[in-house]
Amino acid sequence: MKISSKEFELELKHPFSISKFTRTSTPLLLLKVEYEGVAGYGEASMVPYMGESHATAQAFLAKVDWNRFKFPFDFAAIHQYLDSLEAGNPAIKAAIDIALNDINGKLQNKPCYEIYGADPAKMPVTSYTIGIDSPEVIREKVADARGFKVLKIKLGRDNDKELIQTIRSVSNLPLYVDANQGWSDRKQAIEMVYWLHDQGVVLIEQPMDKNNLDGNAWLTQRSPIPILADEAVQRIGDMEKLRGAYHGINIKLMKSAGLYEAHQMIVKARSFGMKILIGCMSETSIATLAGAALAPLCDWADLDGPWLTKNNPFDAPKMENGKYVLNGLPGLGLTGGEGLF
Repeated sequence: MKISSKEFELELKHPFSISKFTRTSTPLLLLKVEYEGVAGYGEASMVPYMGESHATAQAFLAKVDWNRFKFPFDFAAIHQYLDSLEAGNPAIKAAIDIALNDINGKLQNKPCYEIYGADPAKMPVTSYTIGIDSPEVIREKVADARGFKVLKIKLGRDNDKELIQTIRSVSNLPLYVDANQGWSDRKQAIEMVYWLHDQGVVLIEQPMDKNNLDGNAWLTQRSPIPILADEAVQRIGDMEKLRGAYHGINIKLMKSAGLYEAHQMIVKARSFGMKILIGCMSETSIATLAGAALAPLCDWADLDGPWLTKNNPFDAPKMENGKYVLNGLPGLGLTGGEGLF
């Protein structure tokens, strides 16, 4: 195998604020893997709070024995091997997994979604995320969301109602809410949940601290809106303890170490009777197309990375009526990016 990587800074259209921090860009490591003349592309999106960086990603790549990977790929064994090299580092592991899945599809002459049993006709709409900001900028962000059918709103500070009211002054679209662990008082939280229900909110991600299992379970038992685990779930090993404490989970490939384990998490969540949102970090078309390959197996999607950024080096995925339209090309279906590597 021939391996090429490119350190890249993905610039956001607007400063992105959640309950605990603000950022204007995201460091990426873009990966190209060539196997028997076939190129596959992967991506590690390393948002700061996850603890990965260009340096840690490059150090991990240097540990990998690429000669171990032979077609037909045994993804269970590949993931076990990557985890044996070092704990954590899910984003760079995701980059490797996504690149190998891209090659796998191309060698089989099948789209990744077909290999994973996803029907493009069941593609859910994807949301457009709006971070915490001033009312003026919030209205600008809503205007940027033209073509989207759902808005996702970041909450968790002391002006949550003001943010929702600002959006409702310019849009009547359904809303997803992500509190990013920003709520701490149960009574205030359940009152907010019922108020949000009246505002047309469809789901709420991670309302309370990820370690406050009892508090989140208490809300789940009383909420008229599905409560989803986000920060509380990364890999499949996190799921057992969440059973009964949430209505569903948010799966992100940058946390699940790629497509293979994300699919395993979907299967496990269904066995638990849980709902599924497939989400993303700040990502280019590589990782969002990987997520879109699994999206038809999920209830909701939040795969808006290419629309929140300014310098995606690849062609943006096609979207109609707020849904990804998969192009049917083998592998991820990625196009563009000429001369990047």
